[in-house]
Amino acid sequence: MSEVDMKEGTGAQEETFTQEDIDKNKTIAGLAYIIFFLPLIACPDSRYGRFHANQALILFIVGLAGSIILSIIPIIGWILLPFFSLAVFIFAIIGLINGFGGKAKDLPLMGKIRILK
Repeated sequence: MSEVDMKEGTGAQEETFTQEDIDKNKTIAGLAYIIFFLPLIACPDSRYGRFHANQALILFIVGLAGSIILSIIPIIGWILLPFFSLAVFIFAIIGLINGFGGKAKDLPLMGKIRILK
């Protein structure tokens, strides 16, 4: 059984995923970007699934908070909201591609944050 290494951040913290875990759970990991808690229910012991569930949860929180904040701000916020929503959608597509493709890459700008351990 080979291992796939992924280094996180600048702190030399290393997270490893087995190839077996990736192959078995990459469909669920990709679907996490549609329903972020799906890997936590379908494959709770998968580190790879948990990684993508974390990424999807961060994206969900940023998307929800950003949408609320921008919708409260008159005119400028309303103008920026469609661009923000498009950016969140693009990040979700990147996550989907990474999850289905068996890659454990952090999402741009927000991927270093870890909520789920």
